[in-house]
Amino acid sequence: MKSNTWIVIIVGSLLCGFASQPVCAQDIDSFAPVVVKTLPEAGSKDVPSGEYEVKITFSKIMTDQSWSWCSVWQNSDPKSLGKPHFEADHKTCVMKVKLEPGKTYGWWINSQNFHGFQDTQKHPAIPYLLTFKTAASP
Repeated sequence: MKSNTWIVIIVGSLLCGFASQPVCAQDIDSFAPVVVKTLPEAGSKDVPSGEYEVKITFSKIMTDQSWSWCSVWQNSDPKSLGKPHFEADHKTCVMKVKLEPGKTYGWWINSQNFHGFQDTQKHPAIPYLLTFKTAASP
């Protein structure tokens, strides 16, 4: 039993020695972009029905004309009213849609198979699940 304790102490000391080696600093530009904000906010349950602009804001400047709005389940995406576009900041993508009352919607912003949202260095954005529900009709 005592020999097992010494082995654990020795192995632990060796591992700590390796862990104290210098670690290379990371450059924020080398990381993949992430979604930092959505409109509507993910999980919202009272989004107004009718024409609506869904907005996805990323942590970095993104490549224009490149996106992946992916359905989560059959008919999870609303009817689009035109093509998506980026606002002047090149971080916020806007999709104008028609929302039905009392319906749950869902998109993957990028997915395991689709990587259209990319920063200007071609790093694909980390997939993000956006789901929301519209308010029931008045």
